[in-house]
Amino acid sequence: MTKHELDLNSPPSLVKRGLRIVPLGGLGEIGRNMTVFEHKGKLLIVDCGVLFPEETQPGVNVILPDFSYIRGRIQDVVAVVLTHGHEDHIGGVPYLLRERADIPVVGSELTLAFVSAKLEEHRITPKLQQVKEGQRRSFGPFDLEFLAVNHSIPDGLAVAIRTEAGLVLATGDFKMDQFPLDNRLTDLPGFARLGEEGVDLFMTDSTNAEVPGFTMTEEDIRPAIDSVFRTAPRRIIVSSFASHVHRIQQVIDASARHNRKVAFVGRSMVRNMAIAEKLGFLHVPKGLVVDVKALERMKDSQVTLICTGSQGEPMAALSRMANREHTIKIGEGDTVLLASSLIPGNENSIYRVINGLTRWGANVVHKGNAKVHVSGHASAGELVYCYNLVKPKNVMPIHGEWRHLKANADLAIRTGVPEAQVLVVEDGVVVDLVDGVAKIVGRVPAEIVLVDGMTVGGVASEEALADRVQLSNDGAVTILGILDTRTGALVEPVEFIARGFVQDNAWIQGATKSIDDALRAANKVKIVDGPELEELFTQSVTRWMQRKYRRIPVITSVVVDA
Repeated sequence: MTKHELDLNSPPSLVKRGLRIVPLGGLGEIGRNMTVFEHKGKLLIVDCGVLFPEETQPGVNVILPDFSYIRGRIQDVVAVVLTHGHEDHIGGVPYLLRERADIPVVGSELTLAFVSAKLEEHRITPKLQQVKEGQRRSFGPFDLEFLAVNHSIPDGLAVAIRTEAGLVLATGDFKMDQFPLDNRLTDLPGFARLGEEGVDLFMTDSTNAEVPGFTMTEEDIRPAIDSVFRTAPRRIIVSSFASHVHRIQQVIDASARHNRKVAFVGRSMVRNMAIAEKLGFLHVPKGLVVDVKALERMKDSQVTLICTGSQGEPMAALSRMANREHTIKIGEGDTVLLASSLIPGNENSIYRVINGLTRWGANVVHKGNAKVHVSGHASAGELVYCYNLVKPKNVMPIHGEWRHLKANADLAIRTGVPEAQVLVVEDGVVVDLVDGVAKIVGRVPAEIVLVDGMTVGGVASEEALADRVQLSNDGAVTILGILDTRTGALVEPVEFIARGFVQDNAWIQGATKSIDDALRAANKVKIVDGPELEELFTQSVTRWMQRKYRRIPVITSVVVDA
């Protein structure tokens, strides 16, 4: 069998003047972005985010990068640099700082404000170092320069990493909006200047690499939002990411134009918008925002609610409204505006929420039926523009599923980057930059780490998830038996307790017979004891149910001695 280039062993030791790049999240998936850079025995981390669970991961709060690669060298980490304040880039920071609380956390003003509020909830006092575009800072052997980039959240940064091994430019999430709401353009002159200096490795956002042309400007959705506000007869409920300051600014502006008061719903939304307004990133006319309770005294046509839950998250405000579990009850004539994209993997959850809202009489406006969302990521035309501007020696697409990474790689090759120097890798694949050449050299562990309530990893395993999914599909059966240890016989017939599985007399008779047959066969060899009998119960009923019902509930057997 031919060995694939990603079927890799552990990497060798890093050469003396080399730079090692190890993505631990964000490559091959949308979320939990984290990359480790190693040089001269020191480690630099860029971003530390989370991934939100899918339907096949019941009970999971968030999914973290795998810290096992750095855990034994946590004292070598000189800083964690955050490119912007979205959860998929900062959500894992509290869990990283549990490993070592004094790691310097580096980022822009808004990014650090968002992560500080998150760390406060975890009772962690961080060591923060604020930076802004145009500045250079050194952390150990890493000389960092920060450049402004435009995204769907203000104050985003790209980072140029200079080492003796070469110059790396990591874009973070970015686009090239020429009419940004905050007048903060992506620093293309800075990209060009770095290109003239010589970029040895260009790490570029891949999320929209499959989309031709240029991403629309944020201003382009203003007419669609205005149309919603002009025609909505009753309340308007807007759902967005709690960190999407630009989109919420548009909603606030539209509310002001159409004489509606605004209330924020959801703890993270209230917190983040208060931070953004305090720092001057969100501009709110005096008296426009009120407490949600004040809306009860107003006409429905004068009300705008801004809440979380645009991705169908089960515990977010919008999902609870759709399920009639929230104090805000959706009614006939309400308009719900989903002002965000559909993150891959969340489609079913989102459409379930849309159906629930529609059931209660709401008119749901979303990306599928109106131009109410623009992406925060560079499309193919912008990426090609950047490749021609930077002229990198090596390219490593980041931030995206496999199809996005591959599409981005193809763009780089079309602009003249040698195919051998365009590296499409996934989480855990190790890349070394030595003498201006980037090569794949091995693989390290980069498993998903599940946060389940207060548990990180451990019992929150994929095996536990498999049990939960099995429980949801096939239910559970507990088998109780009393054993005579002298004879190996059951004192009385076994009892069955079923949950989520319909049992009738025929089922009980069949299951009992399968146990009796197995027990008789086993006792011909030797007298079985308690633990052996429990295994016998489970295996015999499992085999019988698989043949008879084509279903396998979670079976637990308990045997006590007479």
